[in-house]
Amino acid sequence: MFTGTAWIHPVLIILSIIAIFFAFANFSNIKKIVIGRPMRSKELNASHNKLFWLIALPILSADLYSSVAYGPEAGISELAYLGPDSKWLVIPITLTTVVLLCVLIVSYIMGVIAYPNGGGAYAIAKDNFKTSYMSLLAASALLIDYVLTVAVSVSAGIQAIGSAYPGISNYETLLAILCVFFMLVVNLRGVSESASIFAWPTFLFMASMLFLIGFGMFKGTQHGFVQPTTPPFGVAPQGLTILLILKAFSSASSSLTGIETISNSVPVFREPRTKGAIKAYITLGLITGITLTGFAFLLYLNGISVNPNNTMLSQLLIVYFGHGVIYQIIIWSTFIVLILAANSTFTGFPQLAALVAADRFLPRALTLRGDKLGYSNGMIVLAALSVLLIEAFNSRTDALIPLYAIGVFVAFTVAEIGLVRRWIRVRGRLWKTKAAINTIGAILTFIVALIFAITKFTGGAWIVLIVLPILFFIALSIRKHYDQVANELRIDLSSMKPMEHRVISIVLISGINQVVLHAVSFAQSLHTDVMAVYIGFDDDSIDKIETKWRDWGDPCRLVTIKSEYRSILYPVSRFLSRVENWEGGKPDHIHVIIAQFVPKKWWHFGLHNQTSLMIRTWLLRHKDVVVTTLPYHLRK
Repeated sequence: MFTGTAWIHPVLIILSIIAIFFAFANFSNIKKIVIGRPMRSKELNASHNKLFWLIALPILSADLYSSVAYGPEAGISELAYLGPDSKWLVIPITLTTVVLLCVLIVSYIMGVIAYPNGGGAYAIAKDNFKTSYMSLLAASALLIDYVLTVAVSVSAGIQAIGSAYPGISNYETLLAILCVFFMLVVNLRGVSESASIFAWPTFLFMASMLFLIGFGMFKGTQHGFVQPTTPPFGVAPQGLTILLILKAFSSASSSLTGIETISNSVPVFREPRTKGAIKAYITLGLITGITLTGFAFLLYLNGISVNPNNTMLSQLLIVYFGHGVIYQIIIWSTFIVLILAANSTFTGFPQLAALVAADRFLPRALTLRGDKLGYSNGMIVLAALSVLLIEAFNSRTDALIPLYAIGVFVAFTVAEIGLVRRWIRVRGRLWKTKAAINTIGAILTFIVALIFAITKFTGGAWIVLIVLPILFFIALSIRKHYDQVANELRIDLSSMKPMEHRVISIVLISGINQVVLHAVSFAQSLHTDVMAVYIGFDDDSIDKIETKWRDWGDPCRLVTIKSEYRSILYPVSRFLSRVENWEGGKPDHIHVIIAQFVPKKWWHFGLHNQTSLMIRTWLLRHKDVVVTTLPYHLRK
């Protein structure tokens, strides 16, 4: 019935109905079912909420390791149109990527040693540069890359499973969005619970890739590592240029994103957390390097070609195993780990956003922890932005990768320079060696970032190069606002003391009933000047309320206002402006009391208008008006 993205529309309708239901239902009960029981703040540092390094490894490294499934393919895809003679280039391009991987791993291990509380690019830059510009540049670049990581990983996962089941190609965008929503819910349930779910599929994918490489090498020994389909090695294809090689290298380097996740997330490791993070880094570097090299060699050995409808990994599996059980296991493990690769981002993005928000460069709401002690607001923001990207690019990996990795290599460069400055300042044991390694890392990552910016500019990198400075200046504007607010609210404790003000209390009434009795009684108990205000739409209603008010004994002064245009907000606003400017009796504050009855059952809320909410929002524009909502709880 629905084809292509038409599935999205009924899904959005269903989600809207669910959202409306949640709005009127007892949200706390539903939230408890979806998210789980709330955790006490003292449980934040509890051992059960920390991760053993072997469990943290697949969770925090899923982003980096899963990209081996598309990194070499992304690199050789840039050269595919040059013909079969270009296939051998996948080996030197991948080997160069592995060398860069080793440099980055060593650099970030030193970052973990220097910053055991989280040694990401933002923390390093913040500690080693006098101004906040470099740290903010690193944070902005990483936040952009985190969002792209979710979009690319999920899209690649759907593409991987689409190679085995072409029938789902029409629903890739919808499936990708549902996967992001699933990961958001699981991560909102807490780190420990997501660990138990996400660790084993990543281990399975690692084992599957190593098995594939081992099996391929064994088969290769039977033929002297030469197949009928093996292309010639070392032949320069016609049309090959330095710019094309650099473009291919930059695409292959997209498989290196995610290295910083472990460094950013050191606090989630169990003690000794520094040693745990280092063990995770070394193990990750070894496994990733072996997998990248072995996978690239098997692609060359079997002469695998680029096919937009069938990934190179899928083609390689078909060569060795056909469409049998092993093919299905590896393809599904690839799909799962590519989807779950974004889980490491659901850890890294909220933590980094919270650090930046704590320094007042992002909204403070990002520093708040949710029921499960995670930065839930950051997770929701990440999911929302990722879904927008997936929808905008129709879940196409080839369209997203040109945007990918440029931000993270900018952050890498800032971190490397920051570490060099730290070793020069702190010195200590082997500081010259450490500084030399980080200097090499800074040069290499800067070159890669520059290559990305040049070779991928027309392919979409220009979007990141525009968004990056925009986010940078938005962050500076937020910091400026927070500083201005702090300066304005600051008081002199020695001279500025509380003092009594003249206050007029105004009770807004719609008739004479139990609710109004409750509100007027409350206002008179405050010992302020009290008046009631009634807005009528015609003369009859005004005459009736004035008569009833007199019969009631005139408990306080009554002011009636006729609204010929049936508006409540505008007449109230005009009346308050008049009170604010009374000659000779101008009050310091006007206290507006809005009586509101609260139904006993949740579904009764939809049967009554929400005028009080509109009035409260509208009255915020008045400088000296204080608004109090006085609830009256119905018994039935």
